[in-house]
Amino acid sequence: MSIEERALVRKLDFFVMPIICTINLLQFIDKSTINYAGVMGFQEDIGLVDNQFSLLGSIFYLGYLLYQLPNNYFLQRFSVGRYIGCIVFIWGAILACTATGTNFSQMAALRFLLGFFEAGIYPCLTLLVSTFYRRHEQAARLGAFWLCNGIALIVGGLISYGIGRMEDTKGLFNWQWIMIILGCITSFVGLFSFFFLIDNPKSRALNLNAEQEILVEERTRDNAVVRTTTIKRDQILEAVKEVRFWCFCIACLLINLQNGAMTIYNAQITEGFGFTGLDSILLTIGAGGSTVLFIVLGVWCVNKTQQTLYTACGLMAIDIVGLILLLAIPTPKAKLVGFYMAWSYCAAYVLLVTSISNNVSGYTKKIFYNGLLMVFYTLGNFCGPLMMVSSQAPNYTGGMIGYMCANVVVVCLLLVARWRMSIVNKRRMMKPSSILTNVEDDLSDVQDTNFLYRL
Repeated sequence: MSIEERALVRKLDFFVMPIICTINLLQFIDKSTINYAGVMGFQEDIGLVDNQFSLLGSIFYLGYLLYQLPNNYFLQRFSVGRYIGCIVFIWGAILACTATGTNFSQMAALRFLLGFFEAGIYPCLTLLVSTFYRRHEQAARLGAFWLCNGIALIVGGLISYGIGRMEDTKGLFNWQWIMIILGCITSFVGLFSFFFLIDNPKSRALNLNAEQEILVEERTRDNAVVRTTTIKRDQILEAVKEVRFWCFCIACLLINLQNGAMTIYNAQITEGFGFTGLDSILLTIGAGGSTVLFIVLGVWCVNKTQQTLYTACGLMAIDIVGLILLLAIPTPKAKLVGFYMAWSYCAAYVLLVTSISNNVSGYTKKIFYNGLLMVFYTLGNFCGPLMMVSSQAPNYTGGMIGYMCANVVVVCLLLVARWRMSIVNKRRMMKPSSILTNVEDDLSDVQDTNFLYRL
C-alpha cells in the first residue's frame, strides 16, 4: 500500500468509521432497553402477563421486517448520509416516547415503530463500508462495526446500572429514564449524521489530492461497487437462482434465533443464576466483553488464514459447546462460563456478513442480497424470543436445545456456500477470461468472469 493510499484510508477511518460505529452501538443499546427494564420491575409496572414480554421482543422485528423492501428502494433513490440521519433521529424520538407507555398495547405499538425505523440501518452501514473499503480491508472494518454490539452490552449495562441506582427519579420509574436518556442521545446523533456523515468516496469533505482521486477509482474497481439509481432486474433474478444465496439467508435466520433471545433475555438469564436484578445487569458487561473478544479473534483468524467461512464455522462450534455447558453445568453461578461462550455466534454472523460483502458485486445485486438477508435476520429475531417459554424459566431448556440444533444446521449451510464458491474459483482459474471488464459496467460477480470469491 502506497503512502498516499495509507493517508486516504486513515481519512476514511477518522471521518467515516467513528460515526458508523457510534450509530451501530446506539441501535443495539436502544433495541435492548427492555432487557435492562426487565429486571427493574418493567413487567409489573405496565401489567405484563404470560409471554407478553417475549412478544414485545418479537414485535420489534415485525416492524423491522416490513421496512426492508421500502429500505431497498430508498437506498437507491436518496443520499445515504441524509437518509441515515433521518431514520436515526426518528427512532431516537420513538425510544424517548416509549417511556410514556403504560400497558402492553401501547408498548407493542411503540416497539413496532422502533423496529420499523431501526430496520434500515444495518443495510445502510454495511453498504457504506463496502463502498469505501477494498475487499481485503472490509473484514476488519465490519469487525469494528459489529464489535460495537459487544461494546453496546458493556456501555448499556453500565448506563442501566447507574440509572437503576438513581433515587430521585422525579416521579418516574428507573426504566423510563433509560429510554428517555438514550432516546435523546440517539436523536442528537441522527442530527449530527444528517449534516456530517460522508457517504461518497469522492466527497469534498475528504479533501482528496490528485493522486488520491485516482486511488479512489482504483479502490472502487477492487470493491466492485459503483452506485447507480438503475434497478437491474437481471441481477435480482441471478441472486434468487444461486444456492449460496439461500444458504446464507437460512443460516442468517437460524443464527438469529439465538440472537433474538439473548438480546432481550440476557439480564434475566443471569438473574436466573442466582444474582440480584442490578447485579445481573452488571454481568451483561461480561457478555459484551466476550462478544468483543470473539469478534477480535475471528477477524484475526481471517486475516491470518484468509478463510472467512471456515473461521465462522469454528466460532459456531464454540457457541454450541457454550449452550451445552449452559444446560449441563449443575452449579447455577458456574453456568456463566457457558453463557459467555455462547456469545461467539455474534462473531460468526460478522463473518457471514463479511463474506457477502466481499463476494457479491453489482449494485442492485448487493442491495438485494443485503435487503433479503435482513428479512431473514428479522424472521430469526422475531421467532427467537418466542422459543423462551416463561414456564421453563430460569433454564429455558427447550429454547436452548432449539438454538443448538439450529447452529448445527448453520455450520452445514456455511460449508455448502463455501463449496459452491470454490467450484467457480477453480473453473475461472483453470480457464482465465481474456475479456477485460470495467467496474463502471456494474457487472455482477457471475457476469464478471474475472471475479474471484474470497472464501
